[in-house]
Amino acid sequence: MRERNLVLTGFMGSGKTSIGIRLSYRLKMTVEDTDKLLESREGKSINDIFASEGEAYFRRKETELLAELAERAVSASGKAGSPKIYSVGGGTPVAPENRKLLKRLGTVVWLRVRPETVYQRLQDDTTRPLLQCGDPLARIRELMESRREAYSSCADITVDVDGLSPEEIMDRIEEGRKGMKLLVINGPNINFLGIREKSVYGTQDYSYLLDLIEKKARETGNHIEVYQSNHEGAIIDRIQEAYFDGTQGIVINPGAYTHYSYAIRDALASITVPKVEIHISDITAREEFRKVSVTAPVCQKQIYGKGLEGYLMAIDFLLGGADPQG
Repeated sequence: MRERNLVLTGFMGSGKTSIGIRLSYRLKMTVEDTDKLLESREGKSINDIFASEGEAYFRRKETELLAELAERAVSASGKAGSPKIYSVGGGTPVAPENRKLLKRLGTVVWLRVRPETVYQRLQDDTTRPLLQCGDPLARIRELMESRREAYSSCADITVDVDGLSPEEIMDRIEEGRKGMKLLVINGPNINFLGIREKSVYGTQDYSYLLDLIEKKARETGNHIEVYQSNHEGAIIDRIQEAYFDGTQGIVINPGAYTHYSYAIRDALASITVPKVEIHISDITAREEFRKVSVTAPVCQKQIYGKGLEGYLMAIDFLLGGADPQG
């Protein structure tokens, strides 16, 4: 498989440009700045684009550029070639469509930085409109908080840069690249853990499950994204997106869709990465309809009756660990 691009995201002042340049020398990869690419196309600076055309125009052009780069990356998947490092603007991940494109473009790295660090680094920079206000630190905090979820939701690797040298930051990024990228999909009513049928599904709530998986990701050094939806189409969309974003294995609890959603079954069948179907309860000891799974035949494993521990068993299987028993 062709090595993926690296995409550096983060707030202004987080070090995307400097780390990108250093990484390009270390990894022998070309580095490109999407803002610079846009400036070259438009024949004017970002500030001039904002001033003459407005932010809406800039954001539209930004999305168009990302779509072109992502399509190029997907087309090159599996082929010989040299991956690149892309540094993107601080506001790029805010738009949901951009977040999907970034994940298609490559492995997304979030350089997470504290507001105080940003202020210290940029307080004398008169080219930043953000800082030209009465209380720039308060403004930085406000804007960073508003973007936090956007950065987090598309990041494959998160590096807290405060107190780290450039070499240490690059080491963390390289460590993150070695890990697998897994996706856990939870279907309808799984978000109601701890509320629904406690005698069947236990008393631990959905937040407990998220914490359990996050801990597993930290312990194993892998990126594990958890996605939940009560809607069939949304689940199909996420499975399809996994084809483009470098996902290397899927754990899925389809909920009630297990028993009749041929649409989800077909979506899973179209993705060639290893897949494990998981059920919290022992479906073989419940109602007759629960014993039927139309999705299990397109998965490598089916695990049931192990409680929330079954999720960890499924992850271990995808990581090449213990062989789980259904």
